[in-house]
This record gives sequence, structure tokens and C-alpha cells, in this order.
Amino acid sequence: MERYDVIVVGAGAMGMSAGYHLAASGRRTLLIDADDPPHRGGAHHGETRIIRHAYGEGRAYTPMALRAQRLWKELERETGRRLFLPTGFLQTGEPGSAMLEEMRQSAAEHALPVESLDRAEIRRRWPTLALPDTHVGCYESGSGVLLCEACVGAYREAALARGAALLTNTLVVSIEPDAEGATVRTEAGVYRADSVVLTAGKFAGPLLGGIGLKPPLTPIRKTVAWFAASGGEYGAGRFPAFLFDLPEGVYYGFPDLDGSGVKAGRHDGDWRPVSAGEPLAPYGADPDDGADVGRFVGKYLPGAEATPGRGASCSYTMTPDEHFILDRHPEHARIVIGAGFSGHGFKFASVIGEMLARMASGEPPGFDIGMFSIARFTP
Repeated sequence: MERYDVIVVGAGAMGMSAGYHLAASGRRTLLIDADDPPHRGGAHHGETRIIRHAYGEGRAYTPMALRAQRLWKELERETGRRLFLPTGFLQTGEPGSAMLEEMRQSAAEHALPVESLDRAEIRRRWPTLALPDTHVGCYESGSGVLLCEACVGAYREAALARGAALLTNTLVVSIEPDAEGATVRTEAGVYRADSVVLTAGKFAGPLLGGIGLKPPLTPIRKTVAWFAASGGEYGAGRFPAFLFDLPEGVYYGFPDLDGSGVKAGRHDGDWRPVSAGEPLAPYGADPDDGADVGRFVGKYLPGAEATPGRGASCSYTMTPDEHFILDRHPEHARIVIGAGFSGHGFKFASVIGEMLARMASGEPPGFDIGMFSIARFTP
């Protein structure tokens, strides 16, 4: 039975980052994934993710977002890969929108360069947008877009270069903790470690159930699509990444980065639960795939085609409050958990990996993680 200092179960964005930080600190590290990351079966694919710092989902995230940005830049330098595109970020909503107010408060607390824009200024800067006349917004010029598969690939390359071992296409059957560490059983073999980092995405719920925890984690299927846009108005350099809080729902998107079109998706809306072991159905498997996003594009992004040129499906693993779980197992402190990233976690993968690596090494995480406690779901 091979022994490691730490085994990381689930080597997607969070796990691969944790594996890198562990290996970089000199810990003998094994990463195990049911697929071969970066892959298309989980939550980290689809080419792009937004990174923003003044955070509308809660200002407690902002220090983490700022640290995450620094770590992404460090990874760019270490690997020589381009991972971040400074497109800027625009968020809009009705006056008094809770997300906009939280974004403004976050910017004020951390002295971030965020501009408050009225409807006239939004129309002046981005005249193609057809937002409601009542909408106001916030614009953060330092935000932008992460190239998500490239980010996971860069962490994989850097982790292996630092000495981490990686098992791909290997399903973890069970984690068996004890006073001195844990045994990890897979379909291919059995491994032993002093600590385990569990970052298994949609597999996290079943694996946690095997060690006595049943947090309310719901894997769901979500889709995004790309819409052709001629004329260049939605091109990178002229149009930002965005999130619009509209009467129809919360929609987000990206400028046309490479001629493939504007990418857009809906963050809220109907949840379509999936089981952990169920293959992720491709875009188009459901007749309604992309229908609401197409209506959004047709109404609010004139000049872009309302019929998508292509689409992709991915999974969110949701918590009821849409905040993450970052914690130790309450009875087995050597099991460190990162789960429930609820469709807005990718931007934080660099810093969450660093935090989980510290926790697995017996160190404090470096941030207040009280709001991410697993105990909040315990009666």
C-alpha cells in the first residue's frame, strides 16, 4: 500500500490547485480523478469563467478574490501560459439591487476601482445593449475572464513538475479515516495518507455519506451557448464580461473572444438534478437547452444571433444558500472538504487550493472560513 502525506480526491479546478500547493510546499501528494482533467464531465470546462473582485454574492468573498487574482498571475508566470484576459466586468440591475449594493460596499471596503453607472452612461459606453431603461450598473475595469481549461491544465503541469503524482480515470470507492490518517480505496488499488483533501465535485455527496456526513449537496446540469455576433461590437476590447439581474432571471456572459460568438448562460432558473455517476448529457439532449438564453440574447443583445451556433453542458453542485463548504470533517480532522461551489467557485480555485493545502498540512487556512462551515447544515 503506497503512502503519501496527502491524497487529493477529485482533481478538477479546486483539487488540482490544492495538489499544486501541496507539492510546492514539499508534501508527498497523490491526486486521483475519475476522469482525465481538464475534461468535459464536470464543472470546469466551457473555455471561460468570469473573475471579479467586488463581489455581489457577499463582500466576505472579496479578499479571497483578490488573493485568487494574484495566484492566477503567479501561475501564468510559472507556466508561461496565458490564463487571464482583462476584459472588465459590468453588472446591472434595478436601483437598490441587493447584488449591486453588495458590490458597491465591497468596492468601498477594499478601495477597488469600481464605477457606478446610470442608464445613460451604460448606453453611451455600450450602445448595442438594450437593457431596461431603469437599469443601473457597476463596472470594474480590473476584472475579466479566466481560460478555465487552460487554468486546470496549467495547475496539472505545475503540480507534476513539483513532484505530485496523478491517477486519472480512477474512481474512488471509499475513504476510510482513522486516528492516524485515512485509507483511500479505488477501483485500481488502495492508498494511504496522513490527510485527505476531498474536492470531488458531484461525487462529494456520496463520498461524504460514506464517512458519516450528509450535507445538502445537489448536482445539477446547466448549459451555456455561443451566439454569433457580426460587426465587432461584442468583441473583446470593446465589450466586457457581464452579469445582468433581469426580471426574467440572472444572466451572465462573455465577449466574443475568438470569433466564435458571445457566450451566455443563465445562473438561476430551473435546477435539473443529476446523479453523481450519471454521464453529463451533452448540449441539445434536452429540447429546451438554450431556449431561455436565446430569448435573453435576442431581447437584450441586439446584433447577436438569437440562435446559438453551439453549446455546452456542465454541472453545478449546489448548496441551499449557494455558499461553499470549506471545512474539516467534524469527527475526522484529517479529512479536509471543499465542496458545493454552486456555479460561482471557479474564479477562487487558485486560492481555495492554497487554503485546502494549508488545512491539510495542519495550518490555518489564511482566511476566515466561518461562513463556509459544514455545521451550518446541521440541525
